[in-house]
Order: sequence, then C-alpha cells, then structure tokens
Amino acid sequence: MWRLIGFILLVLGGINWLMIGALQYDFVAGIFGTQANIFSRIIYIIIGAAGIYIAFVTLINKGKLKLFGYKKKKQKKDDEND
Repeated sequence: MWRLIGFILLVLGGINWLMIGALQYDFVAGIFGTQANIFSRIIYIIIGAAGIYIAFVTLINKGKLKLFGYKKKKQKKDDEND
C-alpha cells in the first residue's frame, strides 16, 4: 500500500515539475499561495520523501518496483508432469 501511495505522489511531483518547466506555473504554490508557505513546504517534503522511498525500494528489489502485494500462484505438480 505504501508503495502505491509513494508512486502516486512521485507521479504528481513529476507533473508539478513538468508544469514548472513548460508553463512556469507551480501547482503546489498556486494552491497554497507561495512556495514559502508552510503547507507548500510540507507538500514538497512529502513528495521528496516519496521519491526517495520509491528509489530505495526499487534498488532493494534489484530494479523491480512491485506496486501490489500479490504473488504469482505456484503451479500444481500435476501440471508440471504433463
């Protein structure tokens, strides 16, 4: 669950940076007034922490990011003998 939330925050942060680069508009600062506002800074910190978390998890899993916790089902031994 945390990986999915981190991934969503990472994508939202990427979209914000895209808007800053292409349109010179900071969406987070636009919502809260300025970049120096405490709420804007908290959002920036949360998104930055999500980016670090996703990078760490991806490195731990050798380049694979598993967003959902389900695993592949093991095949029965009968299927292997066919």
